[in-house]
Amino acid sequence: MRIALSLLLIALPLAAAKKPTAAQLQAQVKRLTEERDDLKQRLAATEDLQKDIGSARKARDLAKAEAESARKETEQLRATLRENQGGSDALLKDLQDAKQATVEARTEAARLKAENEALQLKTAAVPGEGDLVQLAADIQPARAINLNRATPRLKAPSLFAGRPKGVVVVHVLISEKGDVLAARLIQGLPGDSAEAREAGEACVEAAKHLVFDPASSKDGKTKFKVWQGVGFYLD
Repeated sequence: MRIALSLLLIALPLAAAKKPTAAQLQAQVKRLTEERDDLKQRLAATEDLQKDIGSARKARDLAKAEAESARKETEQLRATLRENQGGSDALLKDLQDAKQATVEARTEAARLKAENEALQLKTAAVPGEGDLVQLAADIQPARAINLNRATPRLKAPSLFAGRPKGVVVVHVLISEKGDVLAARLIQGLPGDSAEAREAGEACVEAAKHLVFDPASSKDGKTKFKVWQGVGFYLD
């Protein structure tokens, strides 16, 4: 009993010595509160820092994406410029070729114009179908088809009694179809006798009934109208 009491007496002062005071408790509470607030501030600062870091990362990623997009646009622009440069060279060459072609076309047009004018003059100088022409080296004269049958045979032998043979020449206008359109005496029998006049008139009348192969070009394709002399041999 005494031992237990002695232990109790010893323990009581020890317990009393370890029990904190109210001031100590308040101080401890204050310190803990300050530590808590400090931790909260640190935690809040850490959260803000993490937010800032996240925003920075997003900004960095956005900057990278924008830089990549700018790089691609730059490459496209360079490619476009190279393509446009090539297109400009081709366009310039086409323009030069077009100018050269225009000059050549104008030269050719002038040449053709001069050639056409020359051909027109030449064509105008060449008579057409049915034109009245003069006999020349490039014209085939008309040829009488029935001259022998049309030559007059005078029934009155006394008309030429004692006279020499002679030739009467009649100038006839022959159409492109071979018909005689007009006739006139250009050479009769010698003398001014009535017989000579009658012979001339008979030959002019006979000439109106002649049929001709008309005058034509050398190739025979174009027929012409022509004045041509026809001789009637009277015996």
